[in-house]
Amino acid sequence: MVHRRRRFAVGSLVAAIAAGLTFAVVGLVDGDADRGDQASTTSAALTPQLPELLEPAPILPADIGGEPVPDPQVLAGVLAPELSDPRLGGRVNGQVVDVATGGVLFEQSAGRAVVPASMAKLATAMAVEIAVEPGRRLTTTVVSGPNPGEVVLVGGGDPTLSSAPGGNVYPGAATLADLAAQVTAAVGVPVTAVIVDSSLFAGPATGPGWGEADAPSRYAAPITATMVDAGRFGPLDDGPRSGVPDLDAGRALAAALGVPDAAVSAGTARPGERLLGEVSSAAVERLVEQMLSLSDNVLAEALARQVALAVGRPATFDGAAAAVRSTLERAGFELSGAVLVDGSGLSTANRLSPGLISEILRTAAGDPQSPGRALLAGLPVAAYDGTLFERFGASPAGGVVRAKTGTLNGVSALAGIVETADGRLLVFAFVADQVPLGGRFPAEAALDELASALAACGCH
Repeated sequence: MVHRRRRFAVGSLVAAIAAGLTFAVVGLVDGDADRGDQASTTSAALTPQLPELLEPAPILPADIGGEPVPDPQVLAGVLAPELSDPRLGGRVNGQVVDVATGGVLFEQSAGRAVVPASMAKLATAMAVEIAVEPGRRLTTTVVSGPNPGEVVLVGGGDPTLSSAPGGNVYPGAATLADLAAQVTAAVGVPVTAVIVDSSLFAGPATGPGWGEADAPSRYAAPITATMVDAGRFGPLDDGPRSGVPDLDAGRALAAALGVPDAAVSAGTARPGERLLGEVSSAAVERLVEQMLSLSDNVLAEALARQVALAVGRPATFDGAAAAVRSTLERAGFELSGAVLVDGSGLSTANRLSPGLISEILRTAAGDPQSPGRALLAGLPVAAYDGTLFERFGASPAGGVVRAKTGTLNGVSALAGIVETADGRLLVFAFVADQVPLGGRFPAEAALDELASALAACGCH
């Protein structure tokens, strides 16, 4: 059998676009050195250069599983020097699994529950695909207020709502311009005040184990049900985010209505008030893709709360974490020793095992009828997009590896799918949780080399 090496960065991207999937555009890269995985933006995000649309080919071949399986002993020998790289700090927990059979080809402390950093977003993504109705959109509304001239902005948990008519970093985002146009046509009197209703979410606005500098920051904001541009001060702003994103969303609406000096306050819409306008996000599957590609902490927390609402739990940090866990357990995932306290992985209190992460990835990459297809589509492509845009460099694994990154102080992680030199599809999950202080970028380079070794391996 002749095996054709499939490079995700070109052929699969074309196929995915033709299939209606969305990817983060080139120019969105990992940028925060200390907490989480933060995507920064450049002007390239506004003018992506896409390949010519061709007749799509399957992202995964129909004959998957016919290629040679790596020999576990040979594979262990290939990985050994990479795993002992001092840049990884002396302890790497990981697993490699064959997608077609589910057979474990390599493991090293794979059952140890460790701080997963942003790899926790994979658990959130899988729970969303299991629990939340496909095609669901998050709707932001404006209703009439208690007095003439007052309007109430009611948050539906959509942080992607854009302050700019042309959108923001989230493809398919609803816009305040659209919402304001509807309100202007319906309200009948000049708007004098905007009341912001964020009651869909409850509890603390920052998560257990978050540091004092985490929200607001470049990579996170307090989590509220009403937000614009995920708490940014503009559609492509890359500075610190708002500390009061709900009230700033109200101010943005007032500006879009042409009354920037209107009073803005927090409150609750009264039942039965007249609907003045509504806009909706992209479908939740697309939000999952965007969350993973950008490693977007705010979007991850908003999606975790959608899981909570779907299963009847409170839309709080505790409720969302419990909902994600119970959803995965009901689906048959093994969470022994796991601890979840948020949906983004920003908290240092989270604990997940590489074995669980690889099980989630194998489910997503395996049976096409299983949940996880948006998860698979949202994984960044090595040396091409998302948080892997500036990684892997000239490595031949560029375009072959698709993986989720994870970064916290002392933790560097990488988990995803890779095709071997013989065309065999594997999933892998590696977490180095004793990375030396200040060693983030060397650890990332070492993990990239580890994934590259997998891609180059025939190992039989």
